[in-house]
Amino acid sequence: MTVFYAPEIAKLISGSGTVGTPAQGFTDGTVRAQTAVVTMATQTTSDTIVVGVLPKGSIFLYGVLNNSATLGSSTVAIGITGTTGKYRAAATKTSTTPEVIGVGGNHGVALSAAETVFITIGAASLPSSGTLSVSLFYAEN
Repeated sequence: MTVFYAPEIAKLISGSGTVGTPAQGFTDGTVRAQTAVVTMATQTTSDTIVVGVLPKGSIFLYGVLNNSATLGSSTVAIGITGTTGKYRAAATKTSTTPEVIGVGGNHGVALSAAETVFITIGAASLPSSGTLSVSLFYAEN
């Protein structure tokens, strides 16, 4: 049976690849979290809601979207300027079960600049009551 090593780990294990130090945050990094709780008050489709700032050099791990009431026919995307669906593509959320977010392709890459993360509301306004929370988890040294 062949043993394969992820590139970041191969650098830590002598004899398994180029011995060196992986980029900061990939090993022995500190997991940090930011949580934003938004009181829903019929915010409309022309509104955005800033829910976090990921620091330069951090490595996004995943996020959790939670709501206390159904969002009905409104859609929410979570992302950044220029890529509003970077972390969650626009979609409805009628369940009040927490949802793990983190659209593929955004993992394992250290951010070259800080990112202001925001919700983009689409299709219909948010409900007039309830809360919507977004937790962002990332690693950094």
